[in-house]
Amino acid sequence: MNLQQRDERHLWHPYTQHKTAMYPIGIVKGKDALLWDENGKQYIDAIASWWVNVFGHANPHLAEAAFKQLSQLEHVLFGGFTHEPAVKLAEKLIELLPENQQKIFFSDNGSTAVEVAIKMAIQYFFNKGQKKHVIVAFENAFHGDTFGAMAASGISFFTESFKNQLLEVVRIPIPEKGKEQDSERKLAEVIKKYNPAAFIFEPLVQGAAGMRMYAPEALDRLIQIAKNEKVITIADEVMTGFGRTGKIFACDYLNEKPDIICLSKALTGGTIPLAVTSTTQAIFDAFCSDDVNKAFFHGHTYMANPTGCAIALETIRILQTNDCSQNIQRISDLHKQFINKMKSNSKTSGWRSLGVILAFEVNTNAGNEYYGSIRNQLYDFFISKGIILRPVGNTVYVFPSYVITNQQLTQVYDAIEEAIEKFGIE
Repeated sequence: MNLQQRDERHLWHPYTQHKTAMYPIGIVKGKDALLWDENGKQYIDAIASWWVNVFGHANPHLAEAAFKQLSQLEHVLFGGFTHEPAVKLAEKLIELLPENQQKIFFSDNGSTAVEVAIKMAIQYFFNKGQKKHVIVAFENAFHGDTFGAMAASGISFFTESFKNQLLEVVRIPIPEKGKEQDSERKLAEVIKKYNPAAFIFEPLVQGAAGMRMYAPEALDRLIQIAKNEKVITIADEVMTGFGRTGKIFACDYLNEKPDIICLSKALTGGTIPLAVTSTTQAIFDAFCSDDVNKAFFHGHTYMANPTGCAIALETIRILQTNDCSQNIQRISDLHKQFINKMKSNSKTSGWRSLGVILAFEVNTNAGNEYYGSIRNQLYDFFISKGIILRPVGNTVYVFPSYVITNQQLTQVYDAIEEAIEKFGIE
């Protein structure tokens, strides 16, 4: 039996209706921006495998960092113990993060980083004798699949089965161009009515909603409104962190800085799970007390895993090299050139880019359901061309690793042009 057949016997895949889904593709090898399946077919990974492999597959520098750490100390519990990779990574992150960030809490994935942030925000007020439990989030947000993160997410079919079991979350529109004042007004109204504990947001780009983008100035105003009313602000940088928007963090575009920041995905370059929730000193201080019950009772077996921390340190080293900066700029420039070529195409709309992210909509009569027919047709078409793209409804986006070549990007662009002609309407 091949990998596909063996997979079908025992495995349960994410976001998959197994009764109707095609067999998963059996991947046996990866290198840089390329993957190979068990039949020898080559694919360009144009979404960096769910946005994590920023330096490509089988990166030798990350592998060497893992090997060295595994040879010395693979893991040690973080309850009551510490180690050099965790301390060093925390020090490095504090250097890079906005200057108000002073404390680092480790976990193991982006959803959990958000879960931690929400729990911190609620308990912050509880420790101060205030009962606040409402969270403010954007419409169509996505923050993860654990219960708190799922509650903050606004894509209904992800949460429909659990809607009566979730935290109370009130939504406001994202401040897209022309809607900034609506978003500000709604936030002010929500704060006045609900006295929320926190406002959580994906800074500048809503990923799972279809790479919807908005200006940093608009987010600055929302953060300022929240802070003026003593609402804790949480930036979910799980997707946008570590160079994806053209700066190390999307928050680097802001004048107002959030109280809590969530990081994961590119943190370890697509190797092993690791996540961070960073906070201000003021957030941390609210948990420091002679009363043990005011401590933050949250932990994971593999939190601050030394091997993950060592890889993350190497990720940051590579990210700060001139070669990496030039690659990010190169991809950004190529995206803009492609947009200039395509933005007048009447079968498309909404062309946009930020850093290495490119997105647009294919005009269609087939509807734009998240996993609807047009999405599946587009996905299958790209796979047939040897390109991995995962459209969101009728939104096509490119989100590559920084090592993708110009030739490979041209192949992606060419396939997109073919897809537009095949599936788009005027």
